[in-house]
Amino acid sequence: MMNIPPPAEELRILDHELWQLDARRAQLLARRIWLLDVLRSAGPQAAPAPAPASWPPRGHGPRRPEATAPGVQNVLLVLGGVLLTIAAIAFTLVSWGDMGIAGRSAVLGAVTAAALAAPVPLLKRGLRSTAESVAGLGLALTVLDAYALHEVSLSAVDGTGYAAAAAALLAALWTAYGRVLGDLRLPFPAAVAAAQLPLLLWAVAADAGDHAITAALLVTAASDTALALSVPVRSIRSVRIVAAVGAYGTGAFGVLAAGVLTWDAPGPSAAARAAALLALAAAIALGAAWRAPEERAALALASAGGLIAVAAADGVLRTVLPGVWTVPACLACAIALLSVRGTWLPGTVRRGLFRSSATVQALAVAWALPLVLLTLFGPAGWAAHAWSGAPSDARDAVTVSAPWTSGTESAPLVLAAVAAVLALTFRSGALRPFAPSGALLLAWSATLPLPAIAQLPYAAALLTHGALTVALPAAAAYTSTTVDHSPTAGRRAALLPTTALCLALLGSLHLVALSLASEAATLAVLGTLTAVFASAAALRKGTHIRAVATATALAYATALACATGVSLDWRPQHIALLVLVVPAVAAVLAPRCGDRATTVSAEITGAVAGLLAIDLATAELPVLALVLALCGVIAAGTAVREDRRRVGHAAAVLFVLAAWVRLAAWEVGAPEAYTLPVTVPALLLGYARRSRDAEASSWTAYGPGLSVTLLPSLLAVWGDANWLRPLLLGSAALAVTLLGVRHRLRAPLVLGGATLILVALHELAPYIAQAMGAVPRWAPPALVGLLLLTLGATYEQRLRDARRVRDVLGRMR
Repeated sequence: MMNIPPPAEELRILDHELWQLDARRAQLLARRIWLLDVLRSAGPQAAPAPAPASWPPRGHGPRRPEATAPGVQNVLLVLGGVLLTIAAIAFTLVSWGDMGIAGRSAVLGAVTAAALAAPVPLLKRGLRSTAESVAGLGLALTVLDAYALHEVSLSAVDGTGYAAAAAALLAALWTAYGRVLGDLRLPFPAAVAAAQLPLLLWAVAADAGDHAITAALLVTAASDTALALSVPVRSIRSVRIVAAVGAYGTGAFGVLAAGVLTWDAPGPSAAARAAALLALAAAIALGAAWRAPEERAALALASAGGLIAVAAADGVLRTVLPGVWTVPACLACAIALLSVRGTWLPGTVRRGLFRSSATVQALAVAWALPLVLLTLFGPAGWAAHAWSGAPSDARDAVTVSAPWTSGTESAPLVLAAVAAVLALTFRSGALRPFAPSGALLLAWSATLPLPAIAQLPYAAALLTHGALTVALPAAAAYTSTTVDHSPTAGRRAALLPTTALCLALLGSLHLVALSLASEAATLAVLGTLTAVFASAAALRKGTHIRAVATATALAYATALACATGVSLDWRPQHIALLVLVVPAVAAVLAPRCGDRATTVSAEITGAVAGLLAIDLATAELPVLALVLALCGVIAAGTAVREDRRRVGHAAAVLFVLAAWVRLAAWEVGAPEAYTLPVTVPALLLGYARRSRDAEASSWTAYGPGLSVTLLPSLLAVWGDANWLRPLLLGSAALAVTLLGVRHRLRAPLVLGGATLILVALHELAPYIAQAMGAVPRWAPPALVGLLLLTLGATYEQRLRDARRVRDVLGRMR
């Protein structure tokens, strides 16, 4: 039979076996880590090291080396080559005079020949890295040989010209040396680096002038570009890298120099020569973009080529055209780049030219922006000189607080051209919904400064801006009715009417500021704007258009009311009565708007107008009371609507405030005159609520109404020396207390009783004070001390009783 151990014994056995498995697994993991470290340290081609006879200690395996063997080898070779080069330089420059001409020539020749010949046997032995290091030393020695040759035999030759010839010769020799030893990679990039100098040094040596030196830089950049693009991708990568770096470096310096020459050109001839250099740079960039294998590099080069081409054309046009037409001419060149299309051009080149054109157009718009801002915000200065007299022309109307920016009169043409490009270019694609809005913004900006540029009469400027402002809300309302309200296209299609509406608001503010110079113009503009936005709000489509237009119409109606009152020489408190027409109209129109957004905008604007009326009426209390009462009537009329019941609270507050202001105007000082008109309606409302809801607390129903009267009257009683107010307040408190007792209501009972007690204390206060004067001064401290002793004794007694109970419970078992 099979013996089954007890559960406890079986559990112990299982735990022991699991512990042994965990220990074995830990040993295997440690062994695996040790083997991996041995394989990594031996290199990828080395055979695995034999395992040791014993297991390595757990947690103490060999550390992983921080550097690989090939890396250490390369560092040693590079350091050795650099040190030998430094030694050769020191020998050539410092120790040269210690030897004769024959010895010096022999030493340098022998060392150079040995260094250049050493890579041959090294390559045969497979020591390629060592051969590269020795070859680098040999190339550096050839440079020293060239220097030594000039110092010894050709010292009379110009140093710059000799350096140019030496650089060209060294580039050719290094190329030939690399071809002879085909396995070496260093000579070819070294030859490319040396080839950067000959043309530039020859131009400097020949004193050819700035244009020739710039041309030498650009020709060198073209040669580097051709070399970088002609070297196969799988060939020597370092050659392509050095050639590309040289192309970018010399090309950048060449473009910068050509740009400076273009900017400093004194006439068309000099500008044309500098522009030819920029055209050469543009051709190099576009050619490189055409053949560049990488898309990002091709796109960047094409963009740079387009910008350089526009700069070249602008450099010539700047010397021919007046200054005001320079930017439009440059913009025309940029727009012309958009016409460079065709299947013969790669897509990256076309996109790069498009980006360069867009960049120039953006810069042209930025150039025109200051004039637009001056025209838009300049009339705001009339706020400090309102109705001081109409200016002579439109330019004086916009230059109230800032001078006119001369030389920017062609800004409208620039903005109109960019607007046309936006409208015609993006007829399809992802940017199609945004292009019309941008075109509308630019067209509006182009139209805005035209009256000031033409110096039209003030009235003509008002009519021009008024017509533009009237057209925009109509356009916004019309386009909002034709918008596709589908979930996918609705938001993007609404951009155009939204843009038109925003421009209409901005233009209307500009028109109002412009009209502040004349009283008649202000009234006419405000009336027209009120009618225009009210007409735009009358449409039944375009919810956001109607909401904004309704609020704007009410706002301009409020401004018209204020301006009319000032024109009639009314006082501010009387103007407030005229302003109240706006919230009344808003309260009447709000429920008939048809959509929630328009209703809310009308109500908010009407409320703001009401607050403005209250602020204007604060100068005279009777008129303020009348204004508050009228606002309460408007609020009460709004509260009649089912969805605006809560406005009734605001109406009650306004009526109460109106009553209080009227009492203050009558110089009534009794607080009951202010509190009783609030208490009586509050108690009636509380009674009505208790009648409908039996569970409502008396504090909620009657607490606020009773507190409004009892507390202020109680404060007045303590400052009143007469007997009538305490008697009346005490009687009222007694009545409230009895009613609380009769109906078992806590709030009347507590409030009435507390008020009755405090009134009684007020009446007894003189007698209490007289009695306290007869009591000795030692009596109050004695009474307090006796009270404290009594409390202490009671507390000690309770502690002793607690200990006794604890002892009794402790003895129980």
